[in-house]
Amino acid sequence: MSRGLVWLERFLASAGFDRMPWVVVAFGAGIAAWFALPGPSQWLALIAGGLGTASLAGAIMAADGRYPLLRMAVIVLPLALSAGCLSVWTRSELVGARPITRPFVAELTGKVLSVEPQPANARSRVIIATRDPSTAAAIRVRLNVPQDKAPPGALRAGDWIEVRARLVPPAPPLLPGAYNFARAAWFGGLSATGSALDAPRRVKRGDTGSWLNDTQRRLNAHVRERLAPEHAGIAAALVTGDMGGIAQSDTEAMRDSGLAHLLSISGLHVSAVVGAVYLLALRLFALWPWLALRTRLPVLAAASGALAGVAYTLLSGAQVPTVRSCIGSLLVLAALALGREALSLRMLAIAAFLVLLLWPEALIGPSFQMSFAAVLAIVALSGAGPIRAFLSVREEPWYVRLLRHGAMVLLTGVVIEMALMPIGLFHFHRAGFYGALANVAAIPLTTFVIMPAVLGALLLDIGGLGAPAWWIAGQAIALLTTIAHWVASRPGAVTVMPAFGSGSFLLFMAGGLWLGLWRSRLRWLGLIPAAFGAILLLLVRPADVLVSSDGRHVGITSDAGDALYLLRETKSSFARDNLTEIAGMAGDPVLLRDWPAARCNPDVCIIPVNRGQRSWTLMLTKGGGVLAERAVIAACERVDIVISDRWLPRGCQPKWLKADRRTLASTGGLAIDLSRLQIATVAEGEGRHGWWVAQHP
Repeated sequence: MSRGLVWLERFLASAGFDRMPWVVVAFGAGIAAWFALPGPSQWLALIAGGLGTASLAGAIMAADGRYPLLRMAVIVLPLALSAGCLSVWTRSELVGARPITRPFVAELTGKVLSVEPQPANARSRVIIATRDPSTAAAIRVRLNVPQDKAPPGALRAGDWIEVRARLVPPAPPLLPGAYNFARAAWFGGLSATGSALDAPRRVKRGDTGSWLNDTQRRLNAHVRERLAPEHAGIAAALVTGDMGGIAQSDTEAMRDSGLAHLLSISGLHVSAVVGAVYLLALRLFALWPWLALRTRLPVLAAASGALAGVAYTLLSGAQVPTVRSCIGSLLVLAALALGREALSLRMLAIAAFLVLLLWPEALIGPSFQMSFAAVLAIVALSGAGPIRAFLSVREEPWYVRLLRHGAMVLLTGVVIEMALMPIGLFHFHRAGFYGALANVAAIPLTTFVIMPAVLGALLLDIGGLGAPAWWIAGQAIALLTTIAHWVASRPGAVTVMPAFGSGSFLLFMAGGLWLGLWRSRLRWLGLIPAAFGAILLLLVRPADVLVSSDGRHVGITSDAGDALYLLRETKSSFARDNLTEIAGMAGDPVLLRDWPAARCNPDVCIIPVNRGQRSWTLMLTKGGGVLAERAVIAACERVDIVISDRWLPRGCQPKWLKADRRTLASTGGLAIDLSRLQIATVAEGEGRHGWWVAQHP
């Protein structure tokens, strides 16, 4: 026992155990466990287990001073685990918004909380505070207002309006692994979403307290007046965070080329603004001898950068990713002002802890994961001994130094892409393969040309002199979109992947954290779980049958796994996109009536599916006509699986699975693996969390 404790203590000492980063990892693990565990009894058990472990370890090791690092680990980490679980549970209870119980059409009266113009989609997205007509409870709802139903004067935050709207509860995942809007709405305080059925009528004009929203609206309008529509959307996104004016084709090209992060205001944009103001202020203050001799200029420059960062964050809407980036930038400025290392693991850990303390639900979102994974990769890479030696100052020609730094930029891009690709595949089921190369050109173009040109043009427009700067901004944005479209169109530019379980993803994350947080050669052991995750990723295959939560949309993969057959044609792309993304299909789906062996009539399709050594027969209902009960029962006895958006009679008993309206109401969407006889459901991943319990009371 003593030898084991000695070995653990030596391991922690030799590997560079730093308490703060691992405390944040344990805190985040507690948050993740709250989402993964099904209900309150398990959450309480986790919290009690962490507290009990810390208390027991403290009692055992209190009198023994030989193992300070080990004692710290076994006491502090379980406490952090319990604290993480308790923090997200508390936030869920405080901010969780119970959704409306059913869809309805109602006349609403409420106060406008925010307005997001989306000219690319010919609509505006409005959030209003109103009351549930059935319960009179105060709720917040999000409405889409088409442009042809916009009121005569532009809506703004603070206005009181009346509007006839159709409201629905926030949608749970359509399929296992799909986006969970119900969960996002729960933490965002939204009880319903819907569409305006007529033009909102302004009852009362808002007060002057919405000056920030008015400033954002005026800036967006000003940018759209100065630039062509195809360029104005990206410029407005960089200034105020409003991405509603970006064309869908440009959005898809930026995503597939690995440049989508340039469109949402985050670390790159906030850092560029803060860094530019810091350097400019430092230079300007140095020109004033009286000030330079009596004050510490880095402190004044850091204060100027901090004010600029906070102002930019507020102006861009103060979304969680932007606030997170602002917190990180303020910590870096504080380190510079104090003469400390600006970018370190401890600084990154403090920023992550502050974000998780304020918004613990951000942990499971792609934005948080990608942001901190990218910065962790940069910190770990820059701190590696070979990299420090490669970048060390030496006597050499300027072009050799330029080549070395260019190689470092490319290497950093490759490492970041390797860190981010599993996250992108897990959340979005697709990732850009050439993102590292595209970012080498796009990041400097955005940071040093587009953003300075747009911000400079806004300042010069005060005197009516901004036209040249707007021209430069337009040409640079055109070049950026050209790069995005060209890279996205290259063969193999986009990697698509079927939805895969959290096991592979957790192996990737564990390996990445091990590689990034240890400082000795032991860090390379993190390649083992990362390699296992990669192997599991290569072995993943799409589900054979995908069923939406309402039973209306069914997707069946072909025998070769290279095509997806859909039951119904749909005017909306939402269901089709979900089915193709979860199946990991890049091409257009095909209708089931074109399946060579399918037998379909207006009401029913009978489909034979071969998997492995077995042939399965599926019966799918698709029409609205009346089905004879006896005929349905007889047909059910001859098939293996029945899928229907109706309530089928209890006498309908297929050989293996019956997924009708009654069953799907409790399970949610299904992903069926016929080869392994496995069925994944949406419900099994939701447990008894508030957003799912409210959907299925």
